Amino acid sequence: MTNTQEPQNTNTSGALAVAKAAAGLKLYDTASHAVSSFTPIKPGQVGIYVCGATVQSSPHIGHIRAAVAFDVVRRWFERLGYKVTFVRNVTDIDDKILDKAAAAGQQWWERAYIYEREFTEAYSKLGVEPPTYEPRATGHMIDMIDLIKKIIDNGHAYVVRDADGNPTGNVYFDVASWPHYGELTHQKQTAVSDAASEVTDAMGPSVDNAGNDKYNPVDPADMSPDKHDPRDFALWKAPKDSDPLDARWNTPFGTGRPGWHIECSAMSHRYLKDMFDIHGGGLDLRFPHHENEMAQTRAAGYDSAARWMHSAWVTAKGEKMSKSLGNGLSVPAVLAEHSAWVVRYALGSVQYRSMLEWSDQTLAEAQSAYDRVANFIERAGAAVGEQPSREEIMAISADALPADFVAAMNDDINVSGASAAIFTAIRSGNTLLSKLADRADSDVAKAEVREALVNVRAMLDTLGLDPLAEPWVSDGDAGGAAGAGADSAEHDALDKLVSEQLAERAEARKAKDFARADAIRDALGAAGIAIEDGPQGSTWSLK
Repeated sequence: MTNTQEPQNTNTSGALAVAKAAAGLKLYDTASHAVSSFTPIKPGQVGIYVCGATVQSSPHIGHIRAAVAFDVVRRWFERLGYKVTFVRNVTDIDDKILDKAAAAGQQWWERAYIYEREFTEAYSKLGVEPPTYEPRATGHMIDMIDLIKKIIDNGHAYVVRDADGNPTGNVYFDVASWPHYGELTHQKQTAVSDAASEVTDAMGPSVDNAGNDKYNPVDPADMSPDKHDPRDFALWKAPKDSDPLDARWNTPFGTGRPGWHIECSAMSHRYLKDMFDIHGGGLDLRFPHHENEMAQTRAAGYDSAARWMHSAWVTAKGEKMSKSLGNGLSVPAVLAEHSAWVVRYALGSVQYRSMLEWSDQTLAEAQSAYDRVANFIERAGAAVGEQPSREEIMAISADALPADFVAAMNDDINVSGASAAIFTAIRSGNTLLSKLADRADSDVAKAEVREALVNVRAMLDTLGLDPLAEPWVSDGDAGGAAGAGADSAEHDALDKLVSEQLAERAEARKAKDFARADAIRDALGAAGIAIEDGPQGSTWSLK
């Protein structure tokens, strides 16, 4: 029962060179039900805690949507110049883990580690930056026990005892003693700010909309007749007879293991100390998990998060995508049919608070987006004779990005608007490329193309989608976007085939056989190849 080593404080630099654009950032807060200006608790620094996976089985698309959503939030803070401490936990002990391990003939910790690695691999493949800290629940038992002691001492929890007065291992939070309970999710007390929150309020669980929640089955420990109030929830729970001996910890209030909610209170406090800027997670965690977490953290005498953010669900035909409901898609299965870049783009294609309907059309639109992005980056790189380095792209401040992109990202991370800004810049860049050969001031013209290329790649990078960044380059997703000098066998083969057709078309035009020339152009167009004629000959690109 040992804790991990106390982490080094990485936020020692004080205020950083935060972009002027940071002053315009506005974010939604679940507790206030409003979009409001963001002001960091510590100048130049942002602390974020996001609930990670319960590693019972393989990751599915719904899990990864939340990870991608908060990765984009983090990347925007970094582009604004903030020093970000990002904590994402791993729940590695849980009823489902214990039960599924027993059914599979595994040790519970063995199963947890196998699937923790699968989640890590999925995050990596989809370009999710590794967290600053990724604590496991089992490494923080002392933290949890100490926190429960504080809650008991403050009069907000009670120990269940047997007939002889001995502690049973069950400890419950006393909701009636905490008048603030429900402040995070009591939907009837606040005004709804927009259409997205209307949908999430209707579909997401809350104090007013708990009922029979098929997305969050009631913890068996919370159904105990020993509770003083039906709303009370387990902070610590006695082991089931079937629980392994190594899944039990000795405490002053009896042998057992932690309730689900106490884990995040303990770990967020350990790594981010008192009040931190943002607590994030999926919509299904809003109630009861985050409501209970907020209550127990504050009842222990600590400040909770200053702002709570929740990403909406991935849906299939309007229903939440979930393995428990039989409609979940595993990440490996999706990646077997689509490139990781395309899957990430699809997962991040709408604002984080909006439901994301997953369909063949969603993926087809993402593939089309990739083709347009890769085509421009390749052509622009060839035109200027190089691709800007990753170091240059990463160094671009938010203040140097196009105003429409910044405005969209500052509007509660509106990635739909941000993507529109990217494709506006690509269209402008393509116009510059089409006129490049006709410009007498070719050096100036190339500089304009290069500036457009840098802007597009920096905006894409903010969304985790620069095709020339990792993991896309190593995994082969960069494709033709690698530009000048790219080692792309597929692109080279296509270029050779199309160039032969263009040469034949040029001969036909020279012989004034315009019917033949037009037929070649139309055939290439039908295959998705756009032809541009210029004084120096014809060039091609993917539509």
